[in-house]
Amino acid sequence: MMRGHRRGFELDRKLNSESEPVLWLGLCELRVMNDSRWPWLILVPQRPDVEELFELTPLDLTMLTFEINLVAQALKDTTGCSKINVATLGNVVRQLHVHVVARSENDANWPGPVWGHGLRTPYRREDLHQFVETVRRAL
Repeated sequence: MMRGHRRGFELDRKLNSESEPVLWLGLCELRVMNDSRWPWLILVPQRPDVEELFELTPLDLTMLTFEINLVAQALKDTTGCSKINVATLGNVVRQLHVHVVARSENDANWPGPVWGHGLRTPYRREDLHQFVETVRRAL
């Protein structure tokens, strides 16, 4: 069990298979999407059976906003990207999670969305490790 992992919380299987853990922030587990086409982080609030933002308590929603801002700033600082995209969709994975994606004019599918574009390109293990360490240092 990851440090800080809440009893009764189970990470969605798709999120678990397509992303890797980075660190525990407080409310959320921070994960990196294993797709080297974009610097892409995912925050997963450790609350069982929560699918929508409005299902969080006011305190949890405040903490989530703080953690999103923290991660978005760190990602912008470390990548030098043009734009940070933040989204909660949940059409495929119902469990509440927040995508924080660094975008640049020369990336795959700019200015279109990252979802559904081409095939996921997993990181080489050493590149994934390096990206994760860079994010950890920035936080």
